Amino acid sequence: MFEQINQKKQHLDANRPLPKYTVKSLREKLLLEWTYNTNAIEGNTLTINETKVVLEGITVGGKTMREHLEVLNHRDAINYVEEIVQKGEPLSEWQIKKLHRLVLKGIDDEYAGVYRDQQVFISGAKHIPPASFLIKDEMEQLMAWYEQSETIKLHPVARGAMLHAIFVGIHPFIDGNGRISRLLLNLELMKEGFPPIVIKVDNRLAYYEALDKAHTQKEYDDFIKLVTIEVEDSLNLYLSTINKNT
Repeated sequence: MFEQINQKKQHLDANRPLPKYTVKSLREKLLLEWTYNTNAIEGNTLTINETKVVLEGITVGGKTMREHLEVLNHRDAINYVEEIVQKGEPLSEWQIKKLHRLVLKGIDDEYAGVYRDQQVFISGAKHIPPASFLIKDEMEQLMAWYEQSETIKLHPVARGAMLHAIFVGIHPFIDGNGRISRLLLNLELMKEGFPPIVIKVDNRLAYYEALDKAHTQKEYDDFIKLVTIEVEDSLNLYLSTINKNT
């Protein structure tokens, strides 16, 4: 499943470092698309161009304060993900809670960075997240799974996809679980030198169906394949700049 992306990543690595301004423009492009799509999946009505102007500090008329904050907060969360990667820090529950505080800052300060204390349901899904009193144990089990040798040996794409799926199945927070799961997926990829990926709102149905299959049947292949396609898409974007520079 990973042979093609492994070859493309090797080709990308062989051509690193990319030119400074190429890297800067790629980062800005992916930050915008990642932020727009992750928020759109959750119901934010800002268009990609409106998201761009909000990131530039401009208020869009007719849109809620929450929608503006979702854009700015997600940018801050991406900055924190990049900081974790640059420092080479191992993943921890504390980092996950900090990411959540960043995502929900000014939107729901009471629950920002705090595990939920009530039952929640995932709209349209057969899977029902665990009861709130089980969250602490479930998150500890997730971290134990993440740190075990078998998980470390997984291909980074499989490991990142499974981390995303297991985390969002636990649904540890009242709100923002989808955004955090996609941040964790990209954190895992970026740690291994892959460019961040964008789960596109246009693929929302297939994305939800693959996740529900993972949660109800413990069958992760469909979701890993979906993530693999997006990984190849991002690699192709980076590789296209090499071809233009040669």
